[in-house]
Amino acid sequence: MKKYFLPLIACFLVVQTGFSQTEPVRPISTAVPFLGIPADARSSAMADQGIATPVDAFSQQWNPAKFAFSEVKQGIGFGYTPYLRELVDDINLGTLTYFNRINERSSFSGSLRYFGLGGVELRQTAEQVGRDVEPNELAVDVSYALRLSENFSMAVTGRYLRSDLRIPSGIQDASAANSFAADLHAFYRGPVKAYKDFDGRWRVGAAITNIGPKISYDNEFDNFIPTTFKIGGGFDFILDASNRIGVYVEANKLLVPTPPEIPEDATNEERQALAEEYRNQSQFGAIFSSWNDAPDGLSEEFKEIIWSLGAEYWYEDSFAIRAGYFYEAPEKGFRQYATFGFGFKYSSVIIDASYLFSTAQGVTNPLEGTLRFSLSFNIGDKAYVEF
Repeated sequence: MKKYFLPLIACFLVVQTGFSQTEPVRPISTAVPFLGIPADARSSAMADQGIATPVDAFSQQWNPAKFAFSEVKQGIGFGYTPYLRELVDDINLGTLTYFNRINERSSFSGSLRYFGLGGVELRQTAEQVGRDVEPNELAVDVSYALRLSENFSMAVTGRYLRSDLRIPSGIQDASAANSFAADLHAFYRGPVKAYKDFDGRWRVGAAITNIGPKISYDNEFDNFIPTTFKIGGGFDFILDASNRIGVYVEANKLLVPTPPEIPEDATNEERQALAEEYRNQSQFGAIFSSWNDAPDGLSEEFKEIIWSLGAEYWYEDSFAIRAGYFYEAPEKGFRQYATFGFGFKYSSVIIDASYLFSTAQGVTNPLEGTLRFSLSFNIGDKAYVEF
């Protein structure tokens, strides 16, 4: 589908701000925001979380340290997410992941994520002959996980980023913006303990993702990439050999500077000075300063934390039902929605699906009304489970 460039820009901003509402807001915008879109249906069915959930083939996006506890030696996953499907039909996110638990203590993994914004027709006037372009973004990453003890593992990730969103001018083609990033992950999986009426297991995960330099679309401005701190935990209720319920909670915060407060009576020179001061902040320094730089103080910092709660029920390790709730403060993007989904496992094949509907009045989510699917395969014999 061919579109004018203005809708593309609107779409790009929508992805960054999460359809902000009409009241005064101060959302944090970054480059390559597609990195925050869940690429698999299982995690998206539990309100976009996966930092502390049980390991699966798509843990690469959430916490590859979990692969060190995989009971399966190898796995591969395919995910597909239609985006803004109620408006257009050619904006999509696709992912391919692979992991290999190479021995009882370690694993390596990798993934490719591709975000295509469809066909766009560029023209300055209605009479001008249009020029067709196909903007896109992609990320390629590899990870290594090491099990440091019976219950604890860590992982490091390296990532290459490419964003082809620049607007060509004249007869010159705009080159794509490139950058790189690194992640640091940690995961704790407790032993199974016997309680009064059931067995149970605790899980905890944490990560700092997308640590890296800014990305530039032109020679004037550099854009922050979405460096994020994530932490989460959960508990598995193992009711019997056939029934298991997992309940998980997760919080994350962008480690990116909060936009400055600009007085209404500020001159153009003052506004430009504030904007320049914001853009010139260090990407790495912001990891620390972003915890206390909100103009309204601690209350605003707390509003920058995004929360999600999810649950998953498995029967006979072959059928799953999932649900979740995602909350972002109205002043920071107003993404508030409920999710649900299901999964089927037959032999080594797993099929997952999820659906989302917004709970924020008057706010439309770009994934609302979209059924998402993912497919994964377990490969090889059982891997080592304990030392």
